[in-house]
Amino acid sequence: MAAKWDARNKNVLITGAASGLGAAYAEALLKEGAKNIAVLDIDEQTGQNFVSKLNKTYNNQAIFVKCDVSKEGDIDRSFNTVLNKFQRIDVLINNAGIMSDTDTMWRLACDVNWQGLVSFTMRAVKHMRKDEGGVGGTIVNISSTAGISKFSFLPIYCGSKGAVLHFSQSLASAPFYDNTGIRVLTLCPGPTATKLMEGLDNRIVETTNMDQLQFLNGVQIQSVESAVAAMMKLLKDGDNGSIWLSCNDKPVLELTPQINKYLNELEKLTLP
Repeated sequence: MAAKWDARNKNVLITGAASGLGAAYAEALLKEGAKNIAVLDIDEQTGQNFVSKLNKTYNNQAIFVKCDVSKEGDIDRSFNTVLNKFQRIDVLINNAGIMSDTDTMWRLACDVNWQGLVSFTMRAVKHMRKDEGGVGGTIVNISSTAGISKFSFLPIYCGSKGAVLHFSQSLASAPFYDNTGIRVLTLCPGPTATKLMEGLDNRIVETTNMDQLQFLNGVQIQSVESAVAAMMKLLKDGDNGSIWLSCNDKPVLELTPQINKYLNELEKLTLP
């Protein structure tokens, strides 16, 4: 990265931003001097209320756009709405997510966690890339500690978040940044004090032995502030393709060297 990243004068689009971590990222970026924030969410009332609150403090720099990230038509419409309003999107944060492995919810969760994220990412790449007339930019894809762990009671969620991490790494591979001027960064938050962690025992895969959930009693739930600090750190300092871990209220840790070493060793096994 040639120069340290600065939020000032940046137009930012965040999915799943009406509440929770997405909302916290939005407010933090405005505090850092972002020019405009687009809050996308399926929850229209909460989103409108949040944006109204932001605009009282930040001089009408936020807009709300209703978007169901599981629907391609919504993604296309909302991305173009933001682009028409801001003229340029500098930062995309793919934050929308569902943690539910139940029989009735897992397919929707995959559509939101994985397919919707890919769709937003590829639209942003097309818009931002310097080799096709754009000005570059930053894409942050939210994976999870579940993406680098094995939880038998949430195998589908783990799989979707692992897919996010590997997709981001593959997309960012050289010469992507040199050609496009786009950084693709991945954040892996651990359990955080948001609604995503509430009622988890009702959203696990339905063959789970409840004894497998006992270890959760000892899991530390980090503060929203810790996850926000991690986001700001990786935005400011993250190189293209980097992966960052935020958990247990510890300072954010870059995992890129360890994960690249692991992947490089596996790749050697596939070569003749």
